Amino acid sequence: MNKKGVLTVVSGFSGAGKGTLMKAIVEKYAYALSISATTRSPRAGEEHGREYYFLTKQEFESMIEKDQLIEWAKYVDNYYGTPKEYVEKQLAEGKNVILEIEIQGALDVKKRFPDALLLFVTPPSAVELKQRLVHRGTEDMETINKRMKRAAEESQYMDQYDYILINDKMEDCVEQMNAIINQAADCLQKCEKFKAEEDFTPLIDKMQSELKAL
Repeated sequence: MNKKGVLTVVSGFSGAGKGTLMKAIVEKYAYALSISATTRSPRAGEEHGREYYFLTKQEFESMIEKDQLIEWAKYVDNYYGTPKEYVEKQLAEGKNVILEIEIQGALDVKKRFPDALLLFVTPPSAVELKQRLVHRGTEDMETINKRMKRAAEESQYMDQYDYILINDKMEDCVEQMNAIINQAADCLQKCEKFKAEEDFTPLIDKMQSELKAL
């Protein structure tokens, strides 16, 4: 029997540290990291084809028309999407693939790939989230406030995810994420559905309450 690759979809609030987490886990473990396409401008240090494929609006809309994306969404006036070809090829070869995408896209992927593992990354608190966005220094307060408002909306979908990762210490988060993916891979080979042992309801309720209060 051919080994099946696990498709892991990682989402989280803007400022939760998803990009850093992805880079760290791919450097330490043998995962295939799918690179998303976006129409947003590159941040300092980002390169085309490494963090993202940076496309024009016209280029992105052409990919939509040609059905070359697994999913796509519009977020804070920019398009984000996942090119289809790379993901399907890696899974067919039995490799575990990680996608970092927004919530709308993640839920779309789950419909197309029912065995996908959905992970949601969050900082320990809403206050910590806002501090991270401010310290990033790449956006003005109007944009940061937009992101916080969007985070409050996104928190309503946290219960749709298979596992909630608290990104407090990066090293611990990497190890925890790797362990969860391995557990999901074992379940997939046994044709079993992955189910987290933890009850994340109190954590979700806490984050929703804090975001609403800010």
